[in-house]
Amino acid sequence: MSRIETEPTLLDDAARAGWMYYVGGMTQDQIAAELGISRQRAQRLVSRAMIEGLIHVRLNHRIGACLDLEAALRDRFGLDRARVMPSLGAGADPVPAIASAAAAELERFLRMPEPLVIALGTGRAMRGMVDALTPMEAEQHRLVSLIGNIAPDGSASFFDVVMRIADKVHAPHYPMPVPVISPTPEENAAFHALPPVRKVVDLAQRAGVVFVGVGQMSDDAPLLADGFVTRDELDEMQAAGAVGEVAGWVFDSEGVYLDVGTNRRTGGVRVTPNLDRPSVGIAAGASKVAAILGALKSRIINSLVTDEPTAKALLARR
Repeated sequence: MSRIETEPTLLDDAARAGWMYYVGGMTQDQIAAELGISRQRAQRLVSRAMIEGLIHVRLNHRIGACLDLEAALRDRFGLDRARVMPSLGAGADPVPAIASAAAAELERFLRMPEPLVIALGTGRAMRGMVDALTPMEAEQHRLVSLIGNIAPDGSASFFDVVMRIADKVHAPHYPMPVPVISPTPEENAAFHALPPVRKVVDLAQRAGVVFVGVGQMSDDAPLLADGFVTRDELDEMQAAGAVGEVAGWVFDSEGVYLDVGTNRRTGGVRVTPNLDRPSVGIAAGASKVAAILGALKSRIINSLVTDEPTAKALLARR
């Protein structure tokens, strides 16, 4: 008979300390006394609980300044919904600030009783949303990827989120079984001619709601950093006016998709501007302002989850 391991692990201790701090309202001194450890170790355990995603904190109070920014974004860009989260301070990564709000937006749809097809993009902000998502039972819905899940080296794309969400909500999921970007337009067309791929594409095109990240096309473009485009390809698209991408599809400052570069070889489904259903952008950060603005102008996205500095920068643009 195997013995059940009862010794607490480091993550067990971190989870317990995080629970006492964030839920129980205990001070670090109180946690140290309760667990019989030093205050410094209690502080490290509380920090680890947050870093490891063992404890999720959500802001339930809507700050007045953020509400004003939400209203201004809706008025300026004709948005269906806007969520603006407080800034984490200069230089901070904005993804943790917006992740919980993005998760709450997705949860609104997952809790709907009527079956729904939910189409999903990829990226760091989308991964943050998934990490902040509350586990639930949502078997009535179907989750489908908008973008291919095969990286240039043949591995699964690191930021693909469909399977991660499906694991949390127990919903049927449909990855897009094609390369993110194929070597040639002909190969991309061949992939899309396959019957299983056509079925996933059709499902994605019929989605009742879309959630996407928004990537910049500046020199720090995620497509370049993650190896999906070369420096020469990025230069070509920048010369053609590229400022952003959604689900791998590149557009200019007015949100018009370009007919150059990797757009001729991108797998998956392009998010159509002016959709008559929710298309939610999850994005924040100074480097993404031009990209978000373009997506808003053409209504590639008609809802937005972002943070205070990004909202202010968007509203300051003409």
